[in-house]
Amino acid sequence: MFRNGNRTRNRFAMIAASAAAGAMLLTACDGTDTDAATSTGKEVAGAAADAARSLNLLSGTAEQNSAKPGTGDWANSPGKPASRPVARRWVQLSASRAGALDPVVVNGAGFTLYRFDKDTADPSKSNCDGDCATTWPPVLIAPGGRIFIDGVDKSDVGVVERTDGTLQVTLGGWPVYRFSKDLKPGDTNGQGVGGTWFGVTPDGQKAGVPSEEPAAPGENEGDDQGEAATSAVLFDDPGFADNGSQGLAGEGCQNVFRDDVASSIQAEGSLKIWSEADCEGESKVIDGDVADLSAIGFDNDVSSVFFG
Repeated sequence: MFRNGNRTRNRFAMIAASAAAGAMLLTACDGTDTDAATSTGKEVAGAAADAARSLNLLSGTAEQNSAKPGTGDWANSPGKPASRPVARRWVQLSASRAGALDPVVVNGAGFTLYRFDKDTADPSKSNCDGDCATTWPPVLIAPGGRIFIDGVDKSDVGVVERTDGTLQVTLGGWPVYRFSKDLKPGDTNGQGVGGTWFGVTPDGQKAGVPSEEPAAPGENEGDDQGEAATSAVLFDDPGFADNGSQGLAGEGCQNVFRDDVASSIQAEGSLKIWSEADCEGESKVIDGDVADLSAIGFDNDVSSVFFG
């Protein structure tokens, strides 16, 4: 009697295990779209390499590929911020324009995607976990999922396994993220935050920041290199407190995205700040970081910056 009871319990355990395995197989391999992947991090971790190889990279947009409404990138409606990492059955990577960033990659719902300077691209590795991943939800793809690419080279697209075993999409080796404070398509509120977060270009570079090219042999010899700043981060509060910030870069005159809010500036080199757009009005030359713009009479009064 006792032995029969054990066999019965074992049989039910085997049935339950088979059912769970079948559910995992359906989650990873069926052709239907779901709002979010149901695989756990442990399930993904055990087959991360196989999952990466099984991803489907498809040319064109989700709409052109007849993705099911309300799934993948379309699951987050406009006005609802990304709040937690969710592995989707499909994601879209489109070369586009958002605010002053052109080009920059957006997802299928038109939300800006970002990269993090504290990550690495070779090898690919994300260093944004915990609270960071809540503020900056990583773009996750389910095993066997589909990545629609629109204006992005397939050779620049990949995935990296995160510490929890989930798969994060990469561009040029850089892990990519959403920003929780972008509330509608086209928002770029994450640009320049902390001096480490930037929109990502189709090949994984920083959007809105000029690429750095090495000087030719003998070029600029004898000159003071690095004297003029080429980028700056403007913080809403004194002391570089990251309660709100925006990055700015380029050549010549650049208008800030949110004017008349900066109270401190970080910059490597000299630049000129202006009280009005298009480098007009009152101006002041600064050299390097300024922890409190009120000390030079420019608190909440920066509307444009001149680089060079």
